Amino acid sequence: MELHNNIPMFILLVFMIMITSNGGAAANVPAIIVFGDSSVDAGNNNFIPTIARSNFQPYGRDFEGGVATGRFSNGRIPTDFISEAFGLKQFVPAYLDPKYNITDFATGVTFASAATGYDNATSDVLSVIPLWKQLEYYKEYQQKLMTYVGETKAHEIISESLYIMSLGTNDFLENYYTMPGGRESEYTPQQYQNFLASIAGNFIRNLYATGARKISLGGLPPMGCLPLERTTNIVGGNDCVASYNNVALEFNDKLRNVAINLNKELPGIRLVFSNPYYILLYMIKKPSTFGFQSTSVACCGTGMFEMGYACSRGDRFSCSDATKYVFWDAFHPTERTNSIVADYVVKHVLAQFLK
Repeated sequence: MELHNNIPMFILLVFMIMITSNGGAAANVPAIIVFGDSSVDAGNNNFIPTIARSNFQPYGRDFEGGVATGRFSNGRIPTDFISEAFGLKQFVPAYLDPKYNITDFATGVTFASAATGYDNATSDVLSVIPLWKQLEYYKEYQQKLMTYVGETKAHEIISESLYIMSLGTNDFLENYYTMPGGRESEYTPQQYQNFLASIAGNFIRNLYATGARKISLGGLPPMGCLPLERTTNIVGGNDCVASYNNVALEFNDKLRNVAINLNKELPGIRLVFSNPYYILLYMIKKPSTFGFQSTSVACCGTGMFEMGYACSRGDRFSCSDATKYVFWDAFHPTERTNSIVADYVVKHVLAQFLK
């Protein structure tokens, strides 16, 4: 499996995105509905009692107005760019943010919560919103939508919207490989992957039951290449942790199979697998192709281990130009990286949903 990291980049490009779909004509997308973790949280964690927050500087320093919204980046996150690509708004608002209401949410909303995962035990680590609760918030949203636009229009929005799922990294790096006596004592890595894939499948079935039909199931990034993991990989010369990358590849295969099977099982669903792994790995292995200068360390603080509040405390060490960095903090990409990943996924996977 380790030879994945040594495959020539032109071959990686061939395999960047695996698409699974029932096909059919593309239709207009009236809203982007988001579930997941910090990769797509626009600030929900600001309004729950958790330390997993980023609503302070230097986060958001390149966001419109320099506002730290709670997005774990220097600016926008992938779903913001996807929303814009679909001709909707430039920012997908957080459901729990009182600045917004159903008039804003009618064209897009995120229920995502930083530090969560498929596994409820993952969300318990930092007391964040579990995936099942995100679905409950969505059902609440549906009722508000019906009141706002009427039942007929609401059902149309619900069935035509694009639903985006982006989570899973925390299940491994925050939970499985970190919590002593936890899931690692119950499952082998492969068994845990099966456990998570089963949760993903059941979540999609429940989402389908509420009327969702166009769904993007996101894969894992090369999580062994996150600056935090490289910093602690002293024996490996601070290179990417191959074992973590291999787990991401294995889990992505399982998620792709979930998509294949559910497309056969659920009539009318258009479920695609959106895989960020190879495009991110390409940026990390060939940064100059994209104009990046730094891949092993992040912009924020020393770039080696800081995220969240540690980023704020180490701000005086932060880089001056985040566009030269693949990663913003030790765990999350910069706005520029988010833009490149979103653009690739839109063109190669989600384009079928464009009118």
